[in-house]
Amino acid sequence: MGKRKKAARKPGGGKMKVPLDTQFTCIFCHHDKSVTVRIDRKEGVAQLVCRVCDQRYQSKANHLTEAIDIYSEWIDAADAAERDAQSTRRPVASSSSSRPAAIPALDDSDDDE
Repeated sequence: MGKRKKAARKPGGGKMKVPLDTQFTCIFCHHDKSVTVRIDRKEGVAQLVCRVCDQRYQSKANHLTEAIDIYSEWIDAADAAERDAQSTRRPVASSSSSRPAAIPALDDSDDDE
């Protein structure tokens, strides 16, 4: 007694890989798709350039590096540079204090009498 043979199924099509973006929005001039990333895997260098404001960033790259990785590093580096610049600045006196400023009292008494 033999088993019934199942109908052969056709192999399903593999999932299509959605290509990752290579053009991004500039964090300085806010133009859409103005930042392009070029990765030279042979040299191990990735370059990011904004066509509008000519901002540039260069980073090391390996065989796993993608354009979005370089863009994310650029954003992190810009944030870190801004934080460093703010910490090295001298603190500015604030005019809005939670404590009211002391007002000198005027003495109306006459001492000449």
